[in-house]
Parts: sequence; structure tokens; C-alpha cells
Amino acid sequence: MRIDILTLFPKIFEGFLNESILGRAIKNEIIKVNLIDFREFSKSKHKKVDDSPYGGGAGMVLGVQSVYDALISIDGYEKANKILLTPQGKKFEQNMAYKLSNKDHIIILCGHYEGYDERIRDLFDCETSIGDFVLTGGEIAAMVMVDAITRVIPGVISKDESHLNDSFSQNLLEHPHYTRPAEFMDKKVPEVLMNGNHKLIKEWRLNESIKRTKERRNDLYIKYLKEQNNE
Repeated sequence: MRIDILTLFPKIFEGFLNESILGRAIKNEIIKVNLIDFREFSKSKHKKVDDSPYGGGAGMVLGVQSVYDALISIDGYEKANKILLTPQGKKFEQNMAYKLSNKDHIIILCGHYEGYDERIRDLFDCETSIGDFVLTGGEIAAMVMVDAITRVIPGVISKDESHLNDSFSQNLLEHPHYTRPAEFMDKKVPEVLMNGNHKLIKEWRLNESIKRTKERRNDLYIKYLKEQNNE
């Protein structure tokens, strides 16, 4: 997979792209990430990419020219899945991460300032948000999406099945986990996890996932019930 990120602050991504699982995936050439500073495509004398909004109002608006020129400079941009990051977009969820992990080429635009010139929206296939809050820029949101997408690509995590039971993957929150010691401050690991009966362990984990989802995310629990009734 190839991911191109249009940003005004490429240095923000340095540590993120060089560490941990994502860093190994890039080193092993499972994914390729390119950072494109679209300020370099500005035609203004001082490399300005924003301007005051027509009609007045607070804040500055990101202009279309530098974004457009940066976008069309990307080889294969026409066929790429082009994502505009904005609080107004469709909420990014696990099922979207799985869908995007099957794409060959993704382009992500990180916004800044008060908002986008509306004509920028016409250049992208979809608008996406990571939640109902506002950030100072789209770089953190881009990192969240890239991490969620790439970790489910086969080969990125050493055991691919480890993400199949993640929270949200099946409209359930993940079950509780335990490791050594077997007892800590009078709190013991459930006996079922230590008896070696994999059938009972699997049943316990599913029941705990259902219980936790019902308690903490009833909206997901309702989705899970509907999915089960449709089977």
C-alpha cells in the first residue's frame, strides 16, 4: 500500500513513521508513506497558503491553489482514494479501517486554519473525522487513521489474528486480559483462563465481551444483537 499525506508540517510525522510496528512495516516495504508539504506549491511570494474569507469572519481559510497543485503532482492521484480530514466528515471507525486497508493507494489531506475553501472538497472522494472534537490541525487525525489502517494489513502485525478480536471488530468491546502474576493484591486471574480448556476460554471471552459492551457501549451492543439476529 502507498499512502501520500498532504501536510504543512511534515516533521510532525518523523517519530511516528520511524518507530514500532509502523516503522517495521515501512522498513519491510509492506507500506510506503510519502509526506508532501503543500506549502511548497504556493505561488505567492511568501509561500502563503491561506487567506481571509470572503464575506468576513474570524480566522483564515486554506486556499485551493496550493492543495490542487500538490495533489496533481502525485503519480496516480486520479485513481487513488482521496480523503479530506475535517470535523464535518463521516466518523472514522474500525470497519472503515478494514475497507481502506484493501486499497492500493490513499491520499490524505491535513487541514489547518478556520477551514477549507469549499472548492477543495470537490478534489477529494470522501470527508472523514476521527471524532466529535476539533484539533489545531489534521496531522494527529492522519496518524490515527494511518495507524488503524496499516495495522490490519496482512503481515504488518506478526499474528494477523491478533486484531480480529479487537474492540469494534465485531461490534463488541474486547474481553478482559490477564498475565502473570496469577494473584496481585488479593485479585486473582479467573480460573477458567488457567485450566487449559480452550472451548471454555473462548466461551468466557465472548460472554465477557458481550457483558462489557452492554455495560459501556449499549449502542454497539444493539448493533451486535441485530447482526446476530440477521444470521
